Amino acid sequence: MASKAIMEQKVQQVEEIKKMITSASSVVLIDYCGISVAQDTELRNEFRKNDVKYAVIKNRLLKLAFNELGYNRFDEALNGPTAVAFGGENLAAPAKIASDKAAAFKKMKIKCGMVDGIFLDEAGCKKLASLPSREGLIAQVLGMLQAPIAAFARVIDAIAKKQEANA
Repeated sequence: MASKAIMEQKVQQVEEIKKMITSASSVVLIDYCGISVAQDTELRNEFRKNDVKYAVIKNRLLKLAFNELGYNRFDEALNGPTAVAFGGENLAAPAKIASDKAAAFKKMKIKCGMVDGIFLDEAGCKKLASLPSREGLIAQVLGMLQAPIAAFARVIDAIAKKQEANA
């Protein structure tokens, strides 16, 4: 009886993990082995501030969830301590925060991740982490849009000054 209840509980947990995976904009698996409680708290706070769900989940349950969703490339990474960061609106946030903290803490490392169903190895996660934020991208686009207008205004101003000097 007890084993049946435990089995049902595990099935329920796998279903919840699958929902978290499918609803996330991105997923990053992290090896957190060796970080202190203070560092873990700092990491959790940074994730929370950036709308990233962070959880330590048993590898066996994660593997089941990924496999049931058709993602089997994660099997290799699901060894040893594993924490998972599920991205919200900003899909680069989990990778960026994990990458920054891994550099600061030295002992933590990114295992792998996923964006829109596409598997990312550690290098892919680091590339994702290097993307500018949404606000940064908007600022770059606005800058590109304003550059021709500003150049045009300078040309018109120069022509006007030249004509004033000639008059």
